[in-house]
Amino acid sequence: MPHFTRPRRPRKQSVLSILGGCLVALALPPWGFWPLAFLGIIVFETALGESPTRQQRFRCGWLFGAGWLYPGMVWMWFLTTPGYLVAAALFAALHGVAAMLSPTGHWRVIGRPAAHTLVEALRFCFPFGGVPLASLAISQSSGPLVGVVRIGGPLLLTWITFQIGFALAGPSPAIPQFAKRRRPNASGAAHGVIALLAVVAVVIVAAFAPTGHDTGRSLRVAAVQGGGPQGTHAISTDAGVVLSRHLAATQTIHSQDKVDLVVWPENVIDVYSFAGSSELGEVAAEAKRLNAPLAVGITEETQDNHFLNAQVVVSPSGEIISRYEKVRRVPFGEYMPMRGLLEALGAPTDLVPRNAVAGTGPAFVTLPDGTRVAVVISWEVFFAGRARDGVRHGGEMIINPTNGSSYTWTVLQTQQVASSRLRAIETGRWLVQAAPTGFSAFVSPDGDVIDRTSVSERKVIIHDIAMRTGRTWYVSLGDLPWVGLIALVFAIAVVQSGWRPPKRRNSLTPNDPEPMA
Repeated sequence: MPHFTRPRRPRKQSVLSILGGCLVALALPPWGFWPLAFLGIIVFETALGESPTRQQRFRCGWLFGAGWLYPGMVWMWFLTTPGYLVAAALFAALHGVAAMLSPTGHWRVIGRPAAHTLVEALRFCFPFGGVPLASLAISQSSGPLVGVVRIGGPLLLTWITFQIGFALAGPSPAIPQFAKRRRPNASGAAHGVIALLAVVAVVIVAAFAPTGHDTGRSLRVAAVQGGGPQGTHAISTDAGVVLSRHLAATQTIHSQDKVDLVVWPENVIDVYSFAGSSELGEVAAEAKRLNAPLAVGITEETQDNHFLNAQVVVSPSGEIISRYEKVRRVPFGEYMPMRGLLEALGAPTDLVPRNAVAGTGPAFVTLPDGTRVAVVISWEVFFAGRARDGVRHGGEMIINPTNGSSYTWTVLQTQQVASSRLRAIETGRWLVQAAPTGFSAFVSPDGDVIDRTSVSERKVIIHDIAMRTGRTWYVSLGDLPWVGLIALVFAIAVVQSGWRPPKRRNSLTPNDPEPMA
């Protein structure tokens, strides 16, 4: 009789790690059950336990990251399936490394949140200039703690979320008697309580931190959504159809509406050169009819077979008076990293036949009356530094022209709205998001989403937006001080947990002869 071995059951530790990651994923938009992020971290900490081996820590950390990021980044499937599989695995590995390097014992309740926050900070800038998708901060955009981004941006919100979860599951100041019966040597520690008190202190300070203030002026802004199907790509879409949809939608705005600015989405116009084109003439005619400038998204050719992605302002007189070129390009969407290597390996690169040229200018455009408007084009809204740059250069409001029509489902689009909420709160500015097929919306400086459109519908939304000035602490400080502070907390936790640098071994043993003079 052949001998069959029973397949090994997954370890409870592994199952709990994946479950914890999945709960964090469900806290992300479009699901949006934000309390589950804390529960997921608690489950993950329970899986890790007090003193796992390094191998166990890495495995649990990777499984936690995979359970979180594979569902949260699933929209990448429509952009690049191999890229999606590799990216999620890579970012999950970062959390595996964080878990492996974190301290054990009582100091883990402080060291582990810091370690996982630092790898999220790394994910904001590496690889390809950063891929800050499905981030923990996005999961808390509608939660009660979101106001802390005015102090420390998404990084501080990430640390607070991790710290609360780990502290609730970490060592408590007293060990219940029933636990002592099972673990007679168990001892309590106040580390978790101290960590929670630190979180409470930050939240209280955030309630009184600067939020910016109204200038007393307002603009009546119209965001135009031309509508149309999702799941389309530029290489298979007639650019003229997209332009016609947005012209038709704009023509539903009447002079009696008295708008001061009309915002079109990203990539609505695709031409060799916008200046002097017939498309400019059509846009100028609408600007003249409404007596209001139009901020329109254009794609232009370059002489080296590349292209530029820009937002330009056309005045009622028909002039292009301001221009911002997109700085943060979408990897595998607007440019193909390692194109030569991928082509040699036979990977499909034809969906991105040309690379976009990255802009270098500050993130704002200027309206005819001199008002500066911060601009983050599409992907850039996931980078807190781009909106911060525009506000530091005098932006009194923010516009986010975007194009999510390439993606099916609404995972990316809802996460983008959540990111817009974070950028508005971080900077203390109103934000206008305009998309060709959804979602378009207005976001207040408190993060309230107003007049969000539905997917694929043709619609124009109009709202009076207060111009604002003043800087939040995050606009003034940025991310680096918080990275340094969290790194310091991690280092203290590691040292206090008992880690010491290895001593240098003396090359001579007691029995070795002295060297000759």
